[in-house]
Amino acid sequence: MPRPRNQAARRAQLVRAAAQTVLERGLTKARLRDIADQAGVTPASVLYYYPDINDLLVAVFEQGTETYVLRRHEAVEASASSWSGLAACIASGIPFPGEAETTSRLLYELLPVTFRSEAAGERQQAFVAQQVRLYQRVLDEGAGTGEFRLAAPSDFLARSFVALEDGYGIDVLSGAATAEQVEGRLLQYARLVTGAARV
Repeated sequence: MPRPRNQAARRAQLVRAAAQTVLERGLTKARLRDIADQAGVTPASVLYYYPDINDLLVAVFEQGTETYVLRRHEAVEASASSWSGLAACIASGIPFPGEAETTSRLLYELLPVTFRSEAAGERQQAFVAQQVRLYQRVLDEGAGTGEFRLAAPSDFLARSFVALEDGYGIDVLSGAATAEQVEGRLLQYARLVTGAARV
């Protein structure tokens, strides 16, 4: 098959195909042939752009984290107060049905890649740091206006929120809890650590 002029477009196509394959088959069962079939190309074409299939999986992980963080920022930016911003930040970190669930499932599925790839490991660390900074910003703004009375330093609380989300996200995706139940638990935690009384 002739090589496309727009290599960036082909790479993006392969990233989408790999993401869909991982979602449908799981990371451990996603084969080169499956990704190629999903993209409508030959395995050789996939290897032309990604000679190491792990590099393709890293690209999928990076794309997923960018989408996830962007969605969270947009949710917070649309909020009118510190509490509504915190509530939006919480809700955007829960795998509710739809895009949030799909992206969360993909990122959890690809987590082992971060243990074996330095690039993916660095992206995972940056991904966590981006989310912590978002929470910390909301907490600091609320403390600055007097809306929040923080029970601990904002960086500590922000990291705790992200850690709780990670654990609760597994509960949602495994069916141990609903997204609504997890949201309620995190909002209750938010009330406790910010002194905010509103629902």
